[in-house]
Amino acid sequence: MFSPEQENISPSSSKVPVKYGELMVLGYNGSLPNGDRGRRKSRFSLSKRPKANGVKPSTVHAACTPQAAKAISNKDQHSISYTLSRAQTVVVEYTHDNNTDMFQIGRSTESPIDFVVTDTVAGSQSNSDTQSVQSTISRFACRVMCQRTPPFTARIYAAGFDSSKNIFLGEKAAKWKTCDGQMDGLTTNGVLVMHPRHGFTEDSKPGVWREISVCGNVFTLRETRSAQQRGKMVEAESQELVDGSLIDLCGATLLWRTAEGLSRTPTVKHLEALRQEINAARPQCPVGFNTLAFPSMRRKDTPDEKQPWVYLQCGHVHGYHNWGSPRDRDRLDRDQEEREQGRSRECPMCRASGPYVPLWLGCEASFYLDTAPPTHAFSPCGHVCSEKTTVFWSQIPLPHGTHTFHAACPFCAQQLSGEQGYVRLIFQGPLD
Repeated sequence: MFSPEQENISPSSSKVPVKYGELMVLGYNGSLPNGDRGRRKSRFSLSKRPKANGVKPSTVHAACTPQAAKAISNKDQHSISYTLSRAQTVVVEYTHDNNTDMFQIGRSTESPIDFVVTDTVAGSQSNSDTQSVQSTISRFACRVMCQRTPPFTARIYAAGFDSSKNIFLGEKAAKWKTCDGQMDGLTTNGVLVMHPRHGFTEDSKPGVWREISVCGNVFTLRETRSAQQRGKMVEAESQELVDGSLIDLCGATLLWRTAEGLSRTPTVKHLEALRQEINAARPQCPVGFNTLAFPSMRRKDTPDEKQPWVYLQCGHVHGYHNWGSPRDRDRLDRDQEEREQGRSRECPMCRASGPYVPLWLGCEASFYLDTAPPTHAFSPCGHVCSEKTTVFWSQIPLPHGTHTFHAACPFCAQQLSGEQGYVRLIFQGPLD
């Protein structure tokens, strides 16, 4: 947590600036597959800027006036253009706001974007896996405005300003005039937000997905992501982000963690200590009697000969072996094929049949709800974390495509399967 004394730190100060919070992309286990680079990474920290760069709406111009044309062409002037028809456009000028910092998120690599986000492909092992997919994320998807003074409230708005400091809502975009004479609208695929009930704690419960407008108003969801008709306005709800808020950009989902919330989550050092604690107990494979061990967190996706494997139907943990395979048990090529595809296998301990997969520690600490030991695994991917973390994420309906929702593993974005979406792990201790 950060103290109020850090609030007004000068750029030359050696102290750390106030941290508003962090955004994490769901589906990555601590970093992007090929590593984090520049503004494209799996997590982005929002900290107080040396100088405020926030903006707020000021003058409204009808199109075809010299003032409107000047607002659009002036690269030092932020503006939002609402095209109502070929003959009618409304331009809203935005002026500097000394009280806020603005952070922009989107697919574009242009300089106004602070956090470059591309489509998340479930279970992808490299960035090349995502490049063939046509993106549904907007180039300038959304912007987050953070209050520079306590309590450092963060608010989200759909759409971001481009290199010319403009936002254009074309004829096809949903837009309207509000009762107080202002303009508002929605982006093509929309920006959805869900605030969890009871915060991001052990008692967290899923909230309700809403859509956020360009001006930060809250609406019920459209029939499909790009439908022309907006949902109903929800005046009782706010665009203020809370610890654990989820932001969906139609192709990637972000988790917002406040600085205070992050101070309560396990650290990477704590997760490493839990890994060593499990390994120190010397769990054994009930078939081969060999000692199992989770690989180091640096090798979080590289199979190891001591790697624990699990039968997802029952939760019994083994080392990799060929017992109970329905195919030729002596063929190494088929052994490898099974290793890769996780075909159904029969557990030697209880005879339950189901997927047989390697276990991987969940390394992105921000996805954890508590600091409890990793005792449960998501199904079918095998990512391991605490019980309350698996229970929470298995209950969260994450947007998928243009009109469906399903629960997914936060560490790899694979859709959860099975009755619960997770399994309790049953380790066998050493015989000695």
